Amino acid sequence: MSRLLRALMIVALTAGVAACSNPNRFGAGGGMGDTGAFDDSFGRTGIDVAALGDPNDPTSRAFFEQRIGDRVFFTTDQSTLSETARDTLRAQTRWLTDNRGYGIVIEGHADERGTREYNLALSERRANAVREFLVAQGIAPGRIRTVGYGKERPVEACPEARCWDVNRRAVTLVTVGAGA
Repeated sequence: MSRLLRALMIVALTAGVAACSNPNRFGAGGGMGDTGAFDDSFGRTGIDVAALGDPNDPTSRAFFEQRIGDRVFFTTDQSTLSETARDTLRAQTRWLTDNRGYGIVIEGHADERGTREYNLALSERRANAVREFLVAQGIAPGRIRTVGYGKERPVEACPEARCWDVNRRAVTLVTVGAGA
C-alpha cells in the first residue's frame, strides 16, 4: 500500500472515531431538539434529567413522565388502544389541557419480529392511534407530532415475550414551546 493511501486511511479512521465519540456532535441540546432528550453515539435516546424538572411539580415534564405516564402498550400486530391505554391517554389529556405551553411528539414502536417495512408502518399506525385519541379528547392537532421507529429503538432486545411486550408501545415526549 502506498504511503498516501495509508495516511488517508488513518485520517479517515481518526475522523470517524472522533465523530462517533463526540457526545455533543448534534450541537447544544443533543439530537432531539427541545424534548430534553439526546442521542448517544449509538443512536439510543436518553433523557437529560435536569431538563425534565422536579417530579413533584405538576407542571414539569418529569411529573408527566413519572406520575401521569408517558407510554401505552399494544398487543401483537395491533394499533388498537386498550382500555388501560385510553385511561393513560385521558390522564395525558388532562395534563396537556392544564399545561398549554407544551407540545408533544408521539413515538410509535414495534417489537423485533416482522420486516423493517412492516414494523415501520405498524409503529406509525400506533403513533397515529394515540394522536387521534388525544385530538378527539380536545388536544389541538398543531401541538402533536408523530414518528414511527419500527423495531429500531427497543427498550429491551431479546427474543422473548417479555421483551416484545415492552417494545410494542407508543411514547409521548413532552416538548417545550408549542402553544395551543
